Amino acid sequence: MTETIITEKMVFGGDCIAKIDGKTVFVPYSIPGEKLKIEITQDCGDFYRGKILEVLEPSPDRVMPFCSYYGRCGGCNLQHIDSSAQQKYRTQILKDAFLREGIETGDIEVISGASKGYRSRFQFHDGGLMEKFSNNIVPIENCPCAEEEINHYLREIPFDQRPEGRVHVFGSDKITSVPDGYDKLIIAEEIHTAAKKETVRKSDRTPTGRKLPKVKKIQKRFAGTSINPSNFCTVELNGKKISFDVQGFFQSNLEVLEKTIPYVTGGISGKNVLDMYAGAGTFSVFLADNFEKVTLVEHNRDAIVYAEQNLAGRKHESFGLSGEVWTKYHAEKYTSSIGGFDAAVIDPPRSGMEKSVCQWLCSSGIPHIRSVSCNAATHARDAKFLIRAGYRLSKLYLLDFYPQTCHIESLAWFEK
Repeated sequence: MTETIITEKMVFGGDCIAKIDGKTVFVPYSIPGEKLKIEITQDCGDFYRGKILEVLEPSPDRVMPFCSYYGRCGGCNLQHIDSSAQQKYRTQILKDAFLREGIETGDIEVISGASKGYRSRFQFHDGGLMEKFSNNIVPIENCPCAEEEINHYLREIPFDQRPEGRVHVFGSDKITSVPDGYDKLIIAEEIHTAAKKETVRKSDRTPTGRKLPKVKKIQKRFAGTSINPSNFCTVELNGKKISFDVQGFFQSNLEVLEKTIPYVTGGISGKNVLDMYAGAGTFSVFLADNFEKVTLVEHNRDAIVYAEQNLAGRKHESFGLSGEVWTKYHAEKYTSSIGGFDAAVIDPPRSGMEKSVCQWLCSSGIPHIRSVSCNAATHARDAKFLIRAGYRLSKLYLLDFYPQTCHIESLAWFEK
């Protein structure tokens, strides 16, 4: 079935919507206000999915994609839109998410960086990237969105000589754990067997054959955890060195991360600060400059081991617990013992804050809360509860970590 439509607005996920006899159709690779000839590819009951057959009246924001893999690779989905216009659409999606929860955001400030050559973290599958909507592999030779260190790897190692399985690669000129003169690239391969899963580096050499240094194993702090030297990576951000596990989570746009850190950690100070969902302590390292003591809560104890190293010599206390466990069984007694928190930084997973964490925060009376999120919908949901508890949303930022994609991250300031 073919139809002629005029697209309305862009929605979460990057598709634009239109109406066909009152029924919504989602159309990828479209832009608001375009007249399109489309084919209905799927009738999902309450809505349709369609694909573009012909752009009859293009948006002035439409441009030619710059990547030859665009449309096949599962990464980018907004390359057909001018980069500055992309920010406009992402900002509107963020604003709409908060409006659906009844929250007026005011002007949203955008924290952004380069629109290409920004991405330092990749997961390769059998040497390539996953094709969109399938398990097929796209054997890429270059990614325009990747940092040069990643593309150097792709140029030097032919597709058929790359490691099989899922391989984590982190490459950036900000890496300091490889001495000057060496390729600034860390590669960690996941090997799966029927009996166990273990992590190894494919080799101890860079793609150009130069030997990587050995990294001293760090003493365990929590039972069952330790630093894996094969996955050890250190970057320098805003003058501070931060170490993490390549197979764990770390932001892949280091330029925007450096710009974001002062907005998360600056302008607040005092005796005690809470870093909830602290990861490897990236924000804590900077919070320690403004507070006498930093308290970290992070369920991933492997990440906490890195945080301990990153905060060595700074007054802090770490809890290798989920936010739910900490708030249910430790928060009240611990908060009373230290005299309360002057501020809190919250950076939960896509699912948002655990219910008990949100409830505890709402009743905590902490005067300043800086909330970072990678999901606009759950960020708005959690913001609604904080506002109902008497907090005021004083500022909302779009953190533009992933240009050329629909992915949205945000930072909200709450005051009480």
